Amino acid sequence: MAGHIITVIGGKGGVGKSQVAANLAFAFAAESRSKVMLLDFDQKASGDQNFITGIKSKKTVRDLGDFNGAIDPRSIMPFLSAHPSGVQYIGMPSDPAASNAINSDGLGKFLKAAPNLYPLTVIDGGSELTPLTLKALEYSTAIFLVVTPDILALNQSRRLFSELVTMLFPKDMIIIIGNQVQKGHPVTPEVMGKTIGKPVFATIPKDDQICVTALNQKKPIMVIGKTSAFARGITECVRKLIQKNVLKTLARLNKPSEVQRTTTSSSSPDGGESKGNSWTDLKGRIHRTLVDEMDLKKSDKDDPKAQIILREQTKKMVVEILNKEDTKGILNSREDMNQIVKEVLDEALGLGPLEDLLADKLCSEIMVIGPDKIYYEYEGKIRKSNITFTNDRQVLNVIERIVAPIGRRIDEKTPYVDARLSDGSRVHAIIPPCALDGCTITIRKFPENRLTYKDLVKFGSMTQNMADFLRIAVEAHKNIIVSGGTGSGKTTLINVLGSFIPANERVITCEDSAELDLPQDHVVRLETRPPSLEGDGEIDIRCLVKQTLRMRPDRIVVGECRGGETLDMLQAMGTGHEGSMTTVHSNNPRECIGRIETLVQYAGAGLGAKAIREMIASAVHLIIQQSRLDDGSRRITYITELGGMQGDVVILQDIFVFNQRGFGRDGKIQGEYQATGFIPKFIEILEKKGYNVPRGLFNNTQPTAKPEEGKPAPADPNKGQARPGTPQRKVDPKKKRA
Repeated sequence: MAGHIITVIGGKGGVGKSQVAANLAFAFAAESRSKVMLLDFDQKASGDQNFITGIKSKKTVRDLGDFNGAIDPRSIMPFLSAHPSGVQYIGMPSDPAASNAINSDGLGKFLKAAPNLYPLTVIDGGSELTPLTLKALEYSTAIFLVVTPDILALNQSRRLFSELVTMLFPKDMIIIIGNQVQKGHPVTPEVMGKTIGKPVFATIPKDDQICVTALNQKKPIMVIGKTSAFARGITECVRKLIQKNVLKTLARLNKPSEVQRTTTSSSSPDGGESKGNSWTDLKGRIHRTLVDEMDLKKSDKDDPKAQIILREQTKKMVVEILNKEDTKGILNSREDMNQIVKEVLDEALGLGPLEDLLADKLCSEIMVIGPDKIYYEYEGKIRKSNITFTNDRQVLNVIERIVAPIGRRIDEKTPYVDARLSDGSRVHAIIPPCALDGCTITIRKFPENRLTYKDLVKFGSMTQNMADFLRIAVEAHKNIIVSGGTGSGKTTLINVLGSFIPANERVITCEDSAELDLPQDHVVRLETRPPSLEGDGEIDIRCLVKQTLRMRPDRIVVGECRGGETLDMLQAMGTGHEGSMTTVHSNNPRECIGRIETLVQYAGAGLGAKAIREMIASAVHLIIQQSRLDDGSRRITYITELGGMQGDVVILQDIFVFNQRGFGRDGKIQGEYQATGFIPKFIEILEKKGYNVPRGLFNNTQPTAKPEEGKPAPADPNKGQARPGTPQRKVDPKKKRA
């Protein structure tokens, strides 16, 4: 069974973390009756563990770091110094120069193998996050942060705790150990835990006499003073670890790899890297000072005037802080000054590096993969941005800033969230442990102005005839399903179809994250709710759909069907709520039928395949296939009517299709929309009721678009739009003459 690594660190020197680390190893060896490895990684106190343990190390961790052979029980024997109690020890060189020359990457190879060699490895990590200590933390199961009840130690421990969390070490991984605790002291374990931000796991009483005696005799306290108060505190801590399986639980947490501190980065000799690091460090110092000086959370986020005032106040404070900083060699011009002020303001009050992309009207989607990769969609094509985040913690801060105002949460227990920005843009975020490369954000930007059918005709997403037909279908209360892949424009099309609904009808929308923006006044918008921290209180789409049936709806619009709510939606469509709409993920109308059939089975009603198909054939009137083509354009590729059942198969009849004929010189897809000539059945029914529906909508008598398509790329990305529009409305007279 794989073992575990515990690294013991302290916020400052003098808190007794080396004494705790050594005796922790001896106590664990005694309680578990197994061998324990003790390593000294404290470069600032070279050789102290030699005095605490009384073991003279044969070789040092420097020798181990330089070892190039395979790590196995036999190969590491020459490095070990064993104690009769079962502790095996490798110490730090007593020479400070030798301590600073240790190959931390070489030790990483040993740390990776250590859990297979020992049930427990205890590392004295010192009181500073040196590259050697960070390497130990990278492979650790738990981090023991030793704290003493004095103000300076508490302050430094809080700083260190915050820095570890910023590096994305899980809070659960950091275990607070109270050392030198005294009864009656004003700084109690509760105060210590509240100050640092996490409760104290175990306490070790103050016992100066045994500590001094042990150091004088160069023997561990667990060897010469097993009944002392200090020894009892250590033993209770170890038993708590073992009995509650704490280490096994922590081993499942996702820890950061390749941990580095931006503050310890050294500039290159030629100065090529120093500016970037210095710029980042300067921003970090300004931001920390800004947080100390101003309370940025007590602002009215819903009041635009208050936001403007807050931004001006913050800008003034940032400039004052900059004037106190030594910016020589970092800010070389007024442009540099303005840029760093803008970046700090964006990070403090906005979404950091994403603010510029959000402000760009031509950018339709933003995709963040960790701190170093930001992609965006520009005119239908995905490109990589030059901007980056400072670290993964900054990405996490942006996610928390997005989800907090709408009452959602994201943490290790629920590492994903659907949310929206204040302008309605859709946001999805997922963080470690599910996101392996760091925090991931996907933002689907909401258009500044609501798109209408005229815009879609202009873009070439449909023709004027298709738009007129869809208006007739919506006004005639036909049930419509918009089918398409991710990012194909389903939600945009639903918004356009929703705009055709008469203003005197009551519309109820159900969504995971509210995106629909219908122009009618009488619209009830419902949104799902995730479970609480206790795991209850969740409200899903299916629950909302059931509630709508009691709310006297004329139309029900569901943002997307992806589960059992599909059955409820079909039942609503077929029992008095005609004219309802929803979207489904599929590649073509025929696949859409199979997809709906599968989703209905998620409801667990036990319906047969034929019964489900009959329900679909009777409830759904039209399927509109929305596709994103290879050139990035989004088009309606099929408008299909469902014509009942023939045997076990649902009859599908295409009304309009998009025929692709290749690519133009500019890489744009060339093609044309075709009406198949089929007249939908409901059109005939409408005509019998007295409605005048132009039959010219279903003919292809407009001029051919071939000469247009042979030209170089026009300003409009789609040339098929020359066919619809006003000229096409002149088809009816020709129809009569024919």
